[in-house]
Amino acid sequence: MPHDNKVTPPTIDDVRRLRKRLRHWLIETPVVRCRNLEDLLDDGTEIYGKMEFLQQTGTFKPRGALSTVLSLDEAALRAGITAVSAGNHAIAAAFAAQAMGTSAKVVMISSASKVRVEACRSFGAEVVLADDVHEAFALVDKIRVEEGRYFVHPFEGPHVATGTGTVGLEICEQVADFDAIVIPIGGGGLCSGISSVVKQINPNCEVIGVEPEGADSMHSSFAANRPKKVDKVSTIADSLGAPFAMPYSFSLCQQFVDELVMISDAELSEAMGVLFRRMKMAVEPACAASTAALTGPLRDRFAGRKVVLVFCGSNIDWMTYEKHARLT
Repeated sequence: MPHDNKVTPPTIDDVRRLRKRLRHWLIETPVVRCRNLEDLLDDGTEIYGKMEFLQQTGTFKPRGALSTVLSLDEAALRAGITAVSAGNHAIAAAFAAQAMGTSAKVVMISSASKVRVEACRSFGAEVVLADDVHEAFALVDKIRVEEGRYFVHPFEGPHVATGTGTVGLEICEQVADFDAIVIPIGGGGLCSGISSVVKQINPNCEVIGVEPEGADSMHSSFAANRPKKVDKVSTIADSLGAPFAMPYSFSLCQQFVDELVMISDAELSEAMGVLFRRMKMAVEPACAASTAALTGPLRDRFAGRKVVLVFCGSNIDWMTYEKHARLT
C-alpha cells in the first residue's frame, strides 16, 4: 500500500507503559483456541480468538478512551468530556470519565440500543440523541465549543492507537508466532493500534482488516490514498459504521495493514450464528466480522497456518441479536 503521508506509530515502550497504567481499571482479556471453528474450516488452520468482548464495558473501547482521558490536565478534567458513538465508545467514554472523576456528555444515535443508552447513564453520563451519524458529529462539536468539554474521539489520534495497541501487545505475548491476524475496521482506531504494534513485534505477520459493505470508508480511503467519507452508512454492524476515515488512523492502517476485505450483512448474520452454535458466543455483528471474513472471502487462505481473530464487542440486547443472527 502507498503511504506518502506517514505518521509515527506508538512505540512498544509507549504501549507497555500505558498497559501498566490501564491495569488499574481494565483486564487482560484471554485468548482462546477456537477448535470448533477449526473443525468448520477443516483445512488445518489453527485459529485463536482474542476475547476482547470480555473487557470492561463489553468492548475494546475503554482502552482508547482511558488513554485519552489520562492525558488531560486538571483544567480539562474539571470541564468534562464529550463523545459521539453508536453506543460502545459512548459507554467507554462514560466509564473513563467516572474512573477519572470527571463528567461526560455523550451524543448517541437515536436508533442506538436502549441497553447501550442505559449503560452510558449507569456510568453517570448525560446522553443526547441525534437522528443520524452525521448530525451526531455536528452536535458533539457544538457541545465541545459551547461547553468547553474535551472531545474524546472514537477512533482518531495517538492516544487512541496507543490504547488499542495494548490489545496487539497482549496478543503477541499470548500467541507465539502467529501468521495472520484479522481485525474489524470501523473508523480504524482498533485496527491502527493493533496493526502497528503487531507489525513492530512480528513484521512477517499478515494483517487483514475487515469492513462491512455498507460502511466502507477505509476501502474508499485506501483507493484514493487519502482519508475519505461515505455519504451513507448502512450495515447491521453499527459499531463499524464510521462515516469517514481520518488522517492518523488512516495512515497507520495504510502503513501496517496488508489487505482489506469486505463482508456483507448476510455474511455477518451467518457468522453470528456460527459463533453461537460452535463457540456458544452471543455477540454483536461487529464482533462477528473477523469470523465472517475467515469463513467468507478469506476461506482457504490460511490452510495449515496460525490465525488470530479479534472479537471486539458484545453490547447487544437479545431482541436485536435474535433479529440479526442467523441461528438456524
